[in-house]
Amino acid sequence: MATRTAEERQREIVRVARATGSVDVTALAADLGVAKETVRRDLRALEDHGLVRRTHGGAYPVESAGFETTLAFRATSHVPEKRRVAAAAAELLGDAETVFVDEGFTPQLIAEALPADRPLTVVTASLPVAGALAQNGNASVLLLGGRVRSGTLATVDHWTTKMLAGFVIDLAFIGANGISREHGLTTPDPAVSEVKAQAVRAARRVVFAGVHTKFGAVSFCRFAEVGALEAIVTSTLLPASEAHRYSLLGPQVVRV
Repeated sequence: MATRTAEERQREIVRVARATGSVDVTALAADLGVAKETVRRDLRALEDHGLVRRTHGGAYPVESAGFETTLAFRATSHVPEKRRVAAAAAELLGDAETVFVDEGFTPQLIAEALPADRPLTVVTASLPVAGALAQNGNASVLLLGGRVRSGTLATVDHWTTKMLAGFVIDLAFIGANGISREHGLTTPDPAVSEVKAQAVRAARRVVFAGVHTKFGAVSFCRFAEVGALEAIVTSTLLPASEAHRYSLLGPQVVRV
């Protein structure tokens, strides 16, 4: 195999990470025919450019304007963690009667965890969320109209945001592709960002629910500051010290 340049190696690393969801230093070193330290150096460079986040022994891809995972892929990664986070988020419902549930797999799990024994009005742009809640006899489901994005099966564009702008919602359960103290909540697609921003504006209370890999990740479009959140729900895989730093910006941080 001809020796690759650092740029070629890094492009291949990003391709593999995006195709499989994560990469391993040892496996990459073997596949690329280079030392592990060379791979680690490549991963540091890619992290500096916002393309991957390093983990112990490897890395995973950061979602960006040019790359976003599908709902089908999200339904296969970190599932036990997402279920715990979703159940804990649903417990923050309080006395809310009107609820916005965002697109994405974790919000879909939140929708399924909402109590079925009390009346709720649920507003969503997500077809899977609407489908899941339509089975709940006590839930009145309001599906926002608009253009359906194929990867996430959620509606976007001016029809969606205009409809959402007409509501005052007690509680919004929001997802994001990344959350950081510096850049707030971000997502790759400007059209999705508009819907999320409108939901945050419409809601009296906002809860962000997401797995530990979302933290420190920065995507293309910012739609809310961390200080706009009442609570952040994640897992104990986010270190307590890091959770504390987020709590200093305003929200209660729940780790499950």
